[in-house]
This record gives sequence, C-alpha cells and structure tokens, in this order.
Amino acid sequence: MLWLAGVAIRAPILAIPPVIPLIRTDLNMSGTEIGELSGIPMILLALAALPGSALIGRFGALRTLMIGLLITAIGSMLRGFSSTTAILFAATAAMGMGIAVAQPALPVMVRQWLPSRIGLGTATYSNGLIAGCIFPVAMTLTLIMPALTKSWQLDLMLWSIPSFAALLFLAVAAPRSEEHLSVGEKPAGFLSGMDYGLVWRIGLIFGANNCIYFGTNAFLPPYLNAIGQPHLVTEALSAYNAMQLPGSLAVLAFASRVERRRWPYIVAGLCLVLNLAWLSASAGIWTIAAAGTLGFFSGTTLATGLMLPPLLSKPSEVARVAAAMFTLSYALAMVGSIAGGAVWDLFGHPRFAFFVLAVCALPLIVVTPTLDFKWQY
Repeated sequence: MLWLAGVAIRAPILAIPPVIPLIRTDLNMSGTEIGELSGIPMILLALAALPGSALIGRFGALRTLMIGLLITAIGSMLRGFSSTTAILFAATAAMGMGIAVAQPALPVMVRQWLPSRIGLGTATYSNGLIAGCIFPVAMTLTLIMPALTKSWQLDLMLWSIPSFAALLFLAVAAPRSEEHLSVGEKPAGFLSGMDYGLVWRIGLIFGANNCIYFGTNAFLPPYLNAIGQPHLVTEALSAYNAMQLPGSLAVLAFASRVERRRWPYIVAGLCLVLNLAWLSASAGIWTIAAAGTLGFFSGTTLATGLMLPPLLSKPSEVARVAAAMFTLSYALAMVGSIAGGAVWDLFGHPRFAFFVLAVCALPLIVVTPTLDFKWQY
C-alpha cells in the first residue's frame, strides 16, 4: 500500500513531459506557459505543505492520504478534457492540491504501521515515488500513445488510474487504527520559534534538487524536438528517471559515511552543473548518456536532501522544519521552471533553459559549507 501510494502521487506529474510537444502544438502554448504548467504542481506542494500537516493532526494520516488521492485522481482525469490552456492549468492545479495533501501523510503512516522498521517503510514509498517517475516516461510514447491513437487527452486520463487504484486499495485493506502522535511527532501548523536561517539554507539545498528534477523533465522533450531527434524522448526521459534509483541506493549503501559530511552535496552539485552543460550541447546517444548521469546525481541529492531535517533540527522540530523545507524548496523549483521557460523564449531555443537549471544547482556548492553537521541534539 505504501509503494502504490508513492506511485500514485508521482505518476500523474510525470505523465505530462512525454506529451508536452503534442500539448504545446494543440493548445499553442509558449515556452513560458510550458514552464508554468510544469511548475503548477510545485507551487501547490509549496503552499499546502504546512496545511497538509494540519489536516493529518485533525483527521489522521490515513484519511488525509485518501482525501488527497481522491482529489489527485479527479484532477488528473479532468486534464484529459482540456480544450484550452486555462482548463489544463485548472485541472493540473486540482491534481497538485491533492498530491500536496497526500504527500505529508506518508512519513506519518510509516511510523504508525511500521514503528520498528521505519527505514523499510520509508524505502518502500520512496521506491514507489521513483517507480512513479519511471513508468509514465517509459511507457507513454512506446505503448500507450500508439494504443490511444496518439491522443494526449486519453493518455492523461489513463494516468489517473494509479491514484484511483491506490485509493480503492487503501479503502478496502488499510489498517484503521492510528496511534496517537506524540508532541514531537505531531505535524505542527505554526512556524513560531523556528530557526529560519536553517530552514532557508536547507530549503535552498533541497530546492536545487527539485529545480533540476522538474525542470529536466519539462525541458528535455522540447530540446530533443528542437534538435530534430524526437524519437529519443522516451529513451532520454527513461534514462534520467531510472538512474535516480541507483543514485539513491548508493546513498543508502554508504549512509553512515555521507550523512554528516559536506562533500557529498558539493561533489553532487558540481556534477549536476557539468552534466547540465553536457546535456545542453549533446545530441544522439550522448543526450541519453548525459540524461542518465544527471539522473544518478539527482538521485543522490534527493536522498541526501531528505536527511537534512532529522540531522540538523531538534527531534521535536523535525516535522515543522521538514514541512518548511518542502514549502521553500518547491516554491524555488516553481521559480526555476518559469525562469527556464522565459530564458527559452528570450533566446529562442530550449537548450538555454538548462543553463537556468545549472544556476539553480549552485546552492549545493555554496550553501552546504555553511551547515554545521557536527552539532547533534
């Protein structure tokens, strides 16, 4: 159930990148509008992180997750009825709101369902998140679109099924008893007394990962179309998203050696900048190779970024610091996505959007040295 829930809150987002060229043509969208479309889920995740935590405290993690999945499924399905950009944006916003409500419930459910195996539970839904990235980009253009007469509307409706399936599975089979959360675990809805300096720093660092992740998925298909290689969209997106799995597994394997070190963040940041430069100048098989290595280091920064709240904040403050980090990091990702689209429009080629993403990676290099990993509560 945790794994399927992870798939359900990620697959609808990644259903968009493979069909962006078709959507752009049918709805006559600009590069800036493509950036805005990709950024809508991010801004909803930013705005609803803390309110989502408050819903968990009021209704419980399971009910909150089910509410979020229902909204996600409906919004995702309604995207298939989009005849204008405004309708597509509205349906995407509804989907993003559902994901924003559902996402904070998963860590709480891990603690409730698997209190003695939190690592296993977290790894399970994290694997579902990555699988939710891989399935749409690997299957859309090769299997689904040919079967649906190349209708991007039907394709988006189809990718609402995982959310409906997860909701049905939870409604039928999920344990209904929820343990009372302690003060240190209960999601908080207020930011009073928080270390804002810490929040800003880890928000910038995790925001770098989010900017690159969402931006690459949004701008890679138009880039391949612009250089006359649309047949490589599936392979390049699959390489980028699939290689995040070994990246995150590498961090898991060497967790004790990297969790309180600055160098993994700095090295990964440098590699991300170099890979983005390589990607923007590549063609053919080298684009797939660049996307794959970029995905590997994106996977490492995702895993190490999620370590920051529990490593650097008091036990009683982890939930609030994590929620604030998500709020800031997704907001920064939204800005990065829109800026990438605007630079694309300004210079007339989508490759220039990758230079904006490279700038977004810089906090991994320049902000990480300011963190004190030696201090422990």
